[in-house]
Amino acid sequence: MPLKRNSKRHRQGERVLDVIKVTPKGSLRGEIVPPPDKSISHRAVILGSLSEGESTIKNFLRAEDPIRTIKAFQQMGIEITEVKSQKSKVKSQNTDLIINGKGLTGLRTPQDIIDCGNSGTTMRLLCGVLAGQPFRAALTGDASLRIRPMQRVITPLTEMGARITSEAKSYPPLTIHGGSLRPIYYKSPVASAQVKSAILLAGLYCDGVTKIREPDKSRDHTERMLRAQGAEVEIKDLEVSIKGTLNQERFRGRAHLKPLDITIPGDFSSAAFFIVAGIIVPGSEISIKNVGINPTRTGLLDILKTMGAEIKIENEHEQSGEPAADLYVKYSQLKGIDIEGDLALRAIDEFPIICVAASVASGITKITGAGELRVKESDRIASMAKELRKMGVTVEELKDGIIIEGKDRLNSAIIQSHGDHRVAMSMAVAGLFAQGETIIEDTECVNTSFPGFIEMLKKLQRG
Repeated sequence: MPLKRNSKRHRQGERVLDVIKVTPKGSLRGEIVPPPDKSISHRAVILGSLSEGESTIKNFLRAEDPIRTIKAFQQMGIEITEVKSQKSKVKSQNTDLIINGKGLTGLRTPQDIIDCGNSGTTMRLLCGVLAGQPFRAALTGDASLRIRPMQRVITPLTEMGARITSEAKSYPPLTIHGGSLRPIYYKSPVASAQVKSAILLAGLYCDGVTKIREPDKSRDHTERMLRAQGAEVEIKDLEVSIKGTLNQERFRGRAHLKPLDITIPGDFSSAAFFIVAGIIVPGSEISIKNVGINPTRTGLLDILKTMGAEIKIENEHEQSGEPAADLYVKYSQLKGIDIEGDLALRAIDEFPIICVAASVASGITKITGAGELRVKESDRIASMAKELRKMGVTVEELKDGIIIEGKDRLNSAIIQSHGDHRVAMSMAVAGLFAQGETIIEDTECVNTSFPGFIEMLKKLQRG
């Protein structure tokens, strides 16, 4: 078998590691449907829970991170029923949800600490919701999440009137004492959809208009969904504002968010691994169906086209307020380019797989403006530099990016995932272009976002 998942486990000290083993077989051919969008799945649970009435969420991502968000709201008294989707092509990849929302003031005090697992989205967006609640709640996460900084949401939410305490200088666990909030105008030092979303969610609980301005435009799923629910959201250039709908005098004039009835499109960030795989493996042709192409997310397409990739966007349509389309990619010879500014921001989650594309492109690729990646599930700049060097790639780390000199062929190697799902999947794609067998260790993290990843790659190898 050219691709194997968990067929063998490696022992590292006292820890047994799941592994992915990759051996190049030839071209990749066929048609796939990527898993549902993770970012939208998180937000659908949150905003469905805060709406008045029953929301129907179709094609929800059944992966560990979004399930953490479900469990958090179930702890706060929200009834969420899972109905397995009949359209799922990969076991446990997607599902449908029925959410019985109780409105902005319908959450109850959680009896236990809320465990966000590995999900930074769950923790940061929950901070915004909990800031407006008249009770105390505590949030924690796994070892990886507990070393991710939370000050970027603590600062604005504290300005709004929430009390947030940390056991480790702005790192989780966090304790949030919510209550009466006041609107603010916040100039964010970073372009972050998580920070923006936390402030907008807290802004629902203010009496007045809350505004946030970013240095660059981050993804806008929260704004789109809130507008669909009837919230007063305005967007002007890099500034987003929301009008609070609660009267601070004991919540008179109760707010109403309309229930959601949406079908979530395919996740562009998950499709990205197959987009790059189809481009770098000789002879490949792949059709990727029903992918979300929100312009705040698709910087990878612009980057790859500039590098010389052949990519076609077909069947463009709108799905529940989000643009979607089919993508067709085929093997292309890439050249190195400079990637910076807005282009880097719109491909921030795709940094690891862009590094793989750069490692097989002719010439040098330089990526800057990606300092945010130092504090993801791993330090993604350092992680990708270390693992690509094992495959014979010449790499130079920058404070906010990386310089990569491409090769004609990669060396096989034993790779560490660093507990980061995007690093693990990116290096599996790199293994398709390597000589011999590549082993990626500690790959259980892939289940946080893409449980069916290896099965999809196997399907394409079979053609």
